[in-house]
Amino acid sequence: MPEPAAPCGTLLAFDFGEKRIGVATGETLLGSAHPLTTLHAESNDDRFAAIGKLIAEWQPVGLVVGLPTHADGTPHEMTRLAQKFGERLQRRFALPVFYADERLTSLDAEARLRETGRNSKTAKPLLDAVAAQLILQTWFESSSHGS
Repeated sequence: MPEPAAPCGTLLAFDFGEKRIGVATGETLLGSAHPLTTLHAESNDDRFAAIGKLIAEWQPVGLVVGLPTHADGTPHEMTRLAQKFGERLQRRFALPVFYADERLTSLDAEARLRETGRNSKTAKPLLDAVAAQLILQTWFESSSHGS
């Protein structure tokens, strides 16, 4: 199923995890992403309530969800869970949802945070938000969304 055409405006991106969800924001016209926050909600209701607050605050025109796969691109259990998360976002918030390959974003996020002089303990709270930033940046730079 082809993705819808990319809208112009603010996007929110998500690095989905079962325990934490990293969130980033970016503008399609600028093509640059910034880490926003990491959600630590236990229940789905709490997670979606927190996401709803971010959507109300940022008024995005679309959402980007990182799609984890094996190194060779084949899907695994987290791929299915991330897709399910994206489908729930689309149903609940009626915004277009796009997917971005996130194969190397967590490793890249760790490396970037190390470069800033943070150790793994001080970097942990930022890691998921930076991973979401990299997911959105990857999406901006990919040619598959029509920009």
